[in-house]
Amino acid sequence: MKTVFAKSAPGRQGVWPQAPAKDPSAYVPENLLRKTCAGLPSLSELDVVRHFSGLSRQNFGVDGNFYPLGSCTMKYNPRFMEAAANLPGFTRLHPVLPQLKGAGRHCQGALEVMYEMERLLCEICGMDAFTLHPMAGAHGELTGAMIIAAYHKDKGNKRTKIICPDSAHGTNPASAAIAGFEVVSVPSKDGMVDPEALARVLDDQVAGMMMTCPNTLGLFERRLPEIVALLRQVDALLYYDGANLNAILGKMRVGDVGFDVVHLNLHKTFGTPHGGGGPGAGPVGVSRRLTPYLPISRVVRLKDGQFFLDYDRPKSIGYVAPFYGNFGVALKAYAYILRLGREGLVRVSENAVLAANYLRKRIEKHLDIPFNRTCMHEFVASAVNLAGRGVRALDIAKALLDKGCHAPTIYFPLIVREAIMIEPTETENKATLDRFVDDLVDILSSASADPAAVLAAPRTLPVSRLDETRAARAMELTDDS
Repeated sequence: MKTVFAKSAPGRQGVWPQAPAKDPSAYVPENLLRKTCAGLPSLSELDVVRHFSGLSRQNFGVDGNFYPLGSCTMKYNPRFMEAAANLPGFTRLHPVLPQLKGAGRHCQGALEVMYEMERLLCEICGMDAFTLHPMAGAHGELTGAMIIAAYHKDKGNKRTKIICPDSAHGTNPASAAIAGFEVVSVPSKDGMVDPEALARVLDDQVAGMMMTCPNTLGLFERRLPEIVALLRQVDALLYYDGANLNAILGKMRVGDVGFDVVHLNLHKTFGTPHGGGGPGAGPVGVSRRLTPYLPISRVVRLKDGQFFLDYDRPKSIGYVAPFYGNFGVALKAYAYILRLGREGLVRVSENAVLAANYLRKRIEKHLDIPFNRTCMHEFVASAVNLAGRGVRALDIAKALLDKGCHAPTIYFPLIVREAIMIEPTETENKATLDRFVDDLVDILSSASADPAAVLAAPRTLPVSRLDETRAARAMELTDDS
């Protein structure tokens, strides 16, 4: 598809409703006025509408396609949340307004939303306090790792290591390393953290452990009490990666079972838009002993009911964001939680787990499932048995695109060869799940009868099969058409 500049035609233009009341020089300083044309394309309004409408039809999106993504919950974003976030009282606030001296009185509603949102997340997760500052899941991980470091430094502990299971999300070890820790990996046993292996690497240099429960195989860590007890023996903290909270929402509070720090993904669990580079939100919750180290500022409620931002936190890790720039994301999640209530949140996890197990049972006849037992919200299949025909997980994922289905996560976790991770979420109906299985079975049949057809996919999309190595090494970032 041509760029909007390539479609430009000299003299073509849209129509202004009326001529400007004044010459721009009457209200724009002379030194800020352009001396030359801005170089924008010349198009009619209809040209512009058709161009961007055409671009939107080339995108995969959860509004038009099933997203069985796996490890990265992608579910429908209810439209009423957009209406809540578009209320003028919220949209017309400047993001740094609360930080201006005396300006708190102008944004009490927004501060109240943040305060109440933190309280709701504390109740959902069993934590003492939350911060809404982190802008994404990985940013939340880094914030959590920094809080762990601050806790040990304040106690005079010299701690240099963070433990990550071999099935951990890739950002876990990265976040720990950026926070200055040495990353120690522990192997899984039967798909879960092995307490015996954990005990062998525990010493007085371990600051904490980062884990997901259920883990990236979709399995609940049944030996969690043993893991918590081992960490407590060396005063090591337990960090919860909230990427898979969709599986236990309303069923288990992570603080109640021994986790000290948790990050959440509002753009996964709580129905807000996901991807596209942001804005995201990765709030971080902590147990009581870690509250002093939360980043500034903190939303505080005074005795008279007024809210303000408190910066007087001597033990805080400091700033992790310049202001609450992702307020709109938190606002949408706040509306989502209030609309569902406790019963609704419980049904989220129940339906997500039911959908995943339904797909697992249907797919087990067609693909290998290395850890084939009752799963939580997702499970991992393997295409390793197709290798003899030259067909890999990547090829199956590409072929699903031709069926109008977004590809599942592939090649993760690394402990499963030719991994295909599938997560249907709670928002998809049985007909959609059945259609996905039918499409998958059709692809697998083609892989047996005509492997070349699968290897050539996708054929129906704006971009067909690429030489991905060449695309990465010889990028073309301009359009000369």
